[in-house]
Amino acid sequence: MQFQLNTDANIQGDDRLAEVAETVVTSALGHLTDRLSRIEVHLVDVNGAKGGADDIRCTVEARPEGMQPQTVTHNDANVDAALRGAAKKIRSLLDSEFGKLGRH
Repeated sequence: MQFQLNTDANIQGDDRLAEVAETVVTSALGHLTDRLSRIEVHLVDVNGAKGGADDIRCTVEARPEGMQPQTVTHNDANVDAALRGAAKKIRSLLDSEFGKLGRH
């Protein structure tokens, strides 16, 4: 499975952040990572230098093999919280989608 981190100009997308993002998302997905070909994480500071509550947006796109890409977005106060929130949402979405496949 490939993992890619994308950030905007307001968030420093260094190797440490890429490692943290990959760990948070893949840990949340657990055994589901075996069914994915790629995960892309996009981190954006919505308000830039102005700051504000819940202004970090994390979008996670998972590409399950043989299915359409699945995407979730979560806004939170900081990068770590945004990553954790989006990771939980993508896990829930993929559990639901794979569950639907199992019933057919």
